[in-house]
Amino acid sequence: MGEFNEKTTCGTVCLKYLLFVFNCCFWLAGLAVMAVGIWTLALKSDYISLLASGTYLATAYILVVAGVVVMVTGVLGCCATFKERRNLLRLYFILLLLIFLLEVIAGILAYIYYQQLNAELKEHLKDTMTKRYHQPGHEGVTSAVDKLQQEFRCCGSNNSHDWRDSEWIRSGQAGGRVVPDSCCKTVVTGCGQRDHASNIYKVEGGCITKLETFIQEHLRIIGAVGVGIACVQLFGMIFTCCLYKSLKLEHY
Repeated sequence: MGEFNEKTTCGTVCLKYLLFVFNCCFWLAGLAVMAVGIWTLALKSDYISLLASGTYLATAYILVVAGVVVMVTGVLGCCATFKERRNLLRLYFILLLLIFLLEVIAGILAYIYYQQLNAELKEHLKDTMTKRYHQPGHEGVTSAVDKLQQEFRCCGSNNSHDWRDSEWIRSGQAGGRVVPDSCCKTVVTGCGQRDHASNIYKVEGGCITKLETFIQEHLRIIGAVGVGIACVQLFGMIFTCCLYKSLKLEHY
């Protein structure tokens, strides 16, 4: 009986050590998940106003929430491990499961939106650019379109001719411009009055292709981070169950 208790205690110590190492890694992973979410929202959100669906934004928010919960859970996990409190281990396991589900959901949303992105952009981007650009109350769209055309060196949704349908161009408020100044290779006030290829960007596929590639790259990052961390958490849940069982055996 003494030999059994000694083996059980040794196993418990090993499990505690493994779970502690896991919690340290887990805390850092939570920081990484939160950083990816904040990075997406703060630095890569300029084009969100051009998207009809809120899925891209929702996926980033889920990662931020999951990252915060992961960091809090990592601290709780350390307390549960060293205090050997089974009630804390139960709570820790439930939180791990909750985070696991959140990150799987974020990964699934990223994958689904990845598949739907091309159709959404083809259906909505031209209307957004031509009907909201330089219109009252849509300053965010105007800024996003200007940045999109300059950063990706494109003009119009499919091509520069899309701007012929622009409400701003047709209204007469454009000052004789046929395209926005942001279409120009060298931006100066009024340069959009001439749409020759030597003056503006004429890119095959227009801005749709450029924006689609950009967002898909970030969706791949979001999806990979979400699913990758979720897989790592499976080990944490296994270690937690083993430690819980080991403490139960020692109790008896």
